[in-house]
Amino acid sequence: MAASRQIVDDPALGVDYSRVVHGDQRFAYQRPVVAGDELVCVNTVEEIMSRGGHDFMTTRTDVITSGGEPVVSVWSKLVVRGEG
Repeated sequence: MAASRQIVDDPALGVDYSRVVHGDQRFAYQRPVVAGDELVCVNTVEEIMSRGGHDFMTTRTDVITSGGEPVVSVWSKLVVRGEG
């Protein structure tokens, strides 16, 4: 969640978090997290589109170990409600 929040808080995107609604989320696990893992999250904004007065943003967070081993990829769709 903290990794995803970095995207929403990025001033370059100008997202008003008070208007954000969680739209969808999915996970693709490569292996379980185990005690002692040091994890790194890499965020990507995959798509931004507007429809019906609302903005939709799809993000992907790839979680890997500090050694580069894939753990999980997480896709989230956020909806930024329009002013109407």
